Amino acid sequence: MRVELVDLAAQYQSIRGEIDGAIRRILDNTSFILGDEVRSFEAAWAQHVGAAGAVGVSSGTAALELSLRALDIGPGDEVITTAHTFIATAEAITNVGARPVFADIDPVTYNLDPSHVEDLITDRTRAIMPVHLYGQPADLDALMEIAERRGLWVIEDAAQAHGAEVGGRRCGSIGHLACFSFYPGKNLGAYGDAGAVTGNDGALLDRIRRMRDHGRTTKYEHVEVGYAERIDALQAAILGAKLPHLEAWTEARRRHADRYDELLSGADVVIPAVRDGVRHVYHLYVVRSERRDALLEHLKAAEVMAGIHYPIPLHRQPAYVALGYGDVSLPHTERAAAEVLSLPIYPELPDDALRYVADTVRAFPA
Repeated sequence: MRVELVDLAAQYQSIRGEIDGAIRRILDNTSFILGDEVRSFEAAWAQHVGAAGAVGVSSGTAALELSLRALDIGPGDEVITTAHTFIATAEAITNVGARPVFADIDPVTYNLDPSHVEDLITDRTRAIMPVHLYGQPADLDALMEIAERRGLWVIEDAAQAHGAEVGGRRCGSIGHLACFSFYPGKNLGAYGDAGAVTGNDGALLDRIRRMRDHGRTTKYEHVEVGYAERIDALQAAILGAKLPHLEAWTEARRRHADRYDELLSGADVVIPAVRDGVRHVYHLYVVRSERRDALLEHLKAAEVMAGIHYPIPLHRQPAYVALGYGDVSLPHTERAAAEVLSLPIYPELPDDALRYVADTVRAFPA
């Protein structure tokens, strides 16, 4: 049996009529840039997140960069974040001219360790950028307390955390700004690149709304130099068609995770740990093994398409070693990068496929 890490075709087939109708509507209206479809999705996404507003942008990376620029973070500034993430998180900081400062992770949840964050704050620190990794919220209560006490911004990287919650509050409504990716494989995915910024400060959101569209307030009036980072109306329409299904898909992911927990109990892997008081949305189901690479080959031989998120920490990436990060030591991050393994999980994953994955893991020779 072949089991894919994610099956986007299965999702499309389940709502094909709604998706095709949304695409046809855009083609019939020939309104491709911003407009009603974008405004409608932005309002629906803000409501889903529980934030005052949302601004659709061209990608999750654009959301991060525009958020930093809206806060006037740039050369000479530092932003504390994690090295156990996709490069876009740090890339956005570097691209605005600021310096990413990498804190180590909690070895159990893989999210930023607040105590290490506080140790790294200097007079140049302007913001903390936690990543809600794999769909589990970072310790926002602790990070917001540090930020408020030290006069810092918090920008949530919520690219993997659609619908995740901390104490009943949704990720995307807690930090000063929050950034979402709608890359096709995300829990809510477009059919191309797309992203959004959410928040509760109308002035900040208005600035991001201007900056995404060349800094303009009217068609030919530009109050600042901006960027071409608009979300396409086509992607907004597709996301709008998918959004009513997101909660059901999320609950399916959570059921699959519970099933994996049950079937992998006693196996020679560490299953995900979930902090009390949070809602994990399982963008990825990540186990841990000291023999990760051998386990990965064992799974691939059985046609289980597992993955690794992420095998090279950012401070060990050639791009950041070249920028002077070669001496940075993050032991928990480095050990996680050597041991984590993502098992297939998506809402439509059949139970027999899930059981086959779990049985294959359990059959890995000790």
